[in-house]
Amino acid sequence: MKKVNVEVAAGLVLAHDLTKIVPGQFKGAAFKKGHIIKPEDIEILKDMGKNHINVMELTENDIHEDDAAIRIGTAISGVGVYTTQPSEGKVTIKAKERGLLKINLEALEAVNDIELIIIATMHNNTVVDKDQAVAGTRIIPLAIEKDKIERIEKICNDLGTIVSVKELKSLKAGIVVTGSEVYHGRITDKFGPVLEEKVRFYGGTALGIKYASDDTEMIQDSINSFIEQGADIILTSGGMSVDADDVTPTSIRNMSDRVITYGSPVLPGAMFMIAYRGDTPILGVPACGMYHKTTVLDLILPRIMAGEVLSRKDITSLGHGGLCLNCRVCHYPVCPFGK
Repeated sequence: MKKVNVEVAAGLVLAHDLTKIVPGQFKGAAFKKGHIIKPEDIEILKDMGKNHINVMELTENDIHEDDAAIRIGTAISGVGVYTTQPSEGKVTIKAKERGLLKINLEALEAVNDIELIIIATMHNNTVVDKDQAVAGTRIIPLAIEKDKIERIEKICNDLGTIVSVKELKSLKAGIVVTGSEVYHGRITDKFGPVLEEKVRFYGGTALGIKYASDDTEMIQDSINSFIEQGADIILTSGGMSVDADDVTPTSIRNMSDRVITYGSPVLPGAMFMIAYRGDTPILGVPACGMYHKTTVLDLILPRIMAGEVLSRKDITSLGHGGLCLNCRVCHYPVCPFGK
């Protein structure tokens, strides 16, 4: 820190807040710590009685906090996001459009391991809205060594950017509601409309609902009919337990080239199934999808809508955070579920 005449302070960095007082009107920081003095600030400072001020001297190897935050924000930002101008040394990363937030955890941890650097993000695989803040970054001191910022830029170049938002595609979904009691009209279907709304909520288009009794061939024919119509994804509902009449899992297996999993470490959603027929995912949605607002389907469907092909590891990793607390008022995705 160095004391200088205010007349020669332009371009220097203010070392602490400078308070301005207007009796009866205002008292607060007219200039904050870290502010770079501009020529037009000098007369204001003199009006405040500041003929000398304390400033920080930056060397050629130092980067001011605002410039550092801009460079970090640029380095960590991938597709689907944009950065704000720095405010009090912090840059915020926001979503350009509604989509699925993707966080490169390996790169994030590598950057945060650099002393005096911080990046804070929302959880990976969260659905975010347009212009929503998804991450923020800053340095801890007022200035930092240039080589630390260059290390961040190298990490993002080697491991990939840290923050991005994937577009939710308007996939065409076929919905197959199974169960003899529904097929024969003994009860009114309430599951199909729930799945239609879920598909629309995540940006997809429902091709319609087909009904099938507890018969493997009928269920398979319904699935195949939607595939022939060009469905990008199939959602089947009902008959997902181990009861004798529940043949939906068998039908899905018969129709699939590969089964990713039958069962997920998520409550509600333990009886969930996902398989693929070629590139078309077939989901077996257990009964919880009809009764609970948020289930395993809310963790899986957005990722499929974003074009991801899921593996067994993607499903098994949901166990940590896979317990829904069934709150009186659901605030998902702003909650621990699926995180």
